[in-house]
Amino acid sequence: MEKNQYESVIILTPVLSEKQMDDAIASFRQLITENNGEIVHEENWGLTKLAYPIQKKVTGFYHIYEFSAPADIVGKLELAYRRDEQVMRYVTIRLDKHAVKYNERRRKGEFNKPKSTEKTDKELAS
Repeated sequence: MEKNQYESVIILTPVLSEKQMDDAIASFRQLITENNGEIVHEENWGLTKLAYPIQKKVTGFYHIYEFSAPADIVGKLELAYRRDEQVMRYVTIRLDKHAVKYNERRRKGEFNKPKSTEKTDKELAS
């Protein structure tokens, strides 16, 4: 069966303890791997301010999974998100080849290199 690349972002309620958050994340990770999925990369952004209140909360725990899996996993994963009352919002997208390449470059730090603040001789002369 052909596998697609996906990225899934979830926002968990900010009232969770560290253990509750870790358990929720582990259960979603397990769901992916049990359904012939493979986690490529994972990021925990921690407690972050939301752009707008969700369920009267202004912060949430962001967690991002990048994984490859068969197409039928998206329905199973999003059903698990909807059933879990700790998940305030979620989105899962299929990545095209350009997005996969971009994510690989971002992980290598190609976009995080600080720009030089020193001015060149030419800039100083003008």
